[in-house]
Amino acid sequence: MLALRLARGTHPLVLLRRLLVAAASGGVGFLLLCTLGYALGHPEQSSDSVRRLLWCLPPLAATVYFAVAVARTDPGTNAPRTGLSAVGLGPVRLAALAAVSTALSCTLGSALALLLFLHLRGDLSGLPFDGAGAELLAAGRPLPAAGVVTLLCVVPVAAGTATALALRPRTRKHPDDEPSGPVAPTGPPWGVALVAAGLAVETYASRGTPGAQLALPGRLDAVPAGVLAGWAVTALGLAVAGPGLTYLAGRLLQSVRPGAVRLLAGRVLMDEAGRIGRPLGVVCAVASAGITAATLYDAGSSPAPFGPLTGLGTALVVACTVATLLTAALEAKRFRAATAETLAGLGAPRQTLRRAAALRATAVLTVFTPVTIALATLAAFPLNS
Repeated sequence: MLALRLARGTHPLVLLRRLLVAAASGGVGFLLLCTLGYALGHPEQSSDSVRRLLWCLPPLAATVYFAVAVARTDPGTNAPRTGLSAVGLGPVRLAALAAVSTALSCTLGSALALLLFLHLRGDLSGLPFDGAGAELLAAGRPLPAAGVVTLLCVVPVAAGTATALALRPRTRKHPDDEPSGPVAPTGPPWGVALVAAGLAVETYASRGTPGAQLALPGRLDAVPAGVLAGWAVTALGLAVAGPGLTYLAGRLLQSVRPGAVRLLAGRVLMDEAGRIGRPLGVVCAVASAGITAATLYDAGSSPAPFGPLTGLGTALVVACTVATLLTAALEAKRFRAATAETLAGLGAPRQTLRRAAALRATAVLTVFTPVTIALATLAAFPLNS
């Protein structure tokens, strides 16, 4: 009840972010229900049903990642306030409150996904679209209630648990304060190692037996099973290396006789490396996977176009990762508000701050774009071969 009452008085932008979390949760819930429908309609193809369920993991991970980012930026749970502390809502209970709020948002999305799924099956009214999705959704077959509830609880439970772990009390002043400086030259070696391991798994899987394929939910059958695992390891490596690459971009801005604007932009980028570096690395991984898929499709490695469920899963991954990056950028801007006010009080023109922001964006693109293209090329080469 307290979570619902706090939600009523929140800022519209915060409510919008929670609605986006609910929408992403609904999309993942719909994909999971479609997998259940396929299993009901094709009981003899249990292995294909398991493979389709595995292809729901990337949208699920992206949704949970976005939900945690939204919970981090919630002004009601960032830090204990005096009034809430007086009634016993300290850091631990505030983290639990954030987890409950996240779970409620995801539950709302799951409920909407169930309604849409039942409508498309014709359980609420007649079959829409002339029964075009009857076979895919196993229309006319009874749904197992336990299976439906279990699948719809996956996203709320996963997002709530991840939020509670991410916002648990720590020794740092703020749960988002990530280490930078010397700790950010240590990230890239581990990230490079994970990226190399992921590419090795993809290469090995692409040279496996012809039958070892993992069909996307929809189409695009010519993808070996180990490619998904390799891409996951590669994405993890880029997330680990992201803060270090962002820190490197800040150092590059300050090289070769920097002026005041370059110094300001570089210092800010180095300070925010821990906060926006990981989302940047994940976006880099998603972009490289998209380039790889487009390259394979143009080369004729994919004999069939993307299906509707494949498009939904891809859209969820892209939208959630980009939204997470934008959320982290907005939060970083909020943390820079005091610095901006101080510079304005000293007489610094607004144009200086805009130029510094443009320089930061240029430096990030300069560092991450070659990495994205190189990874896409390396990932596509063994599959094309």
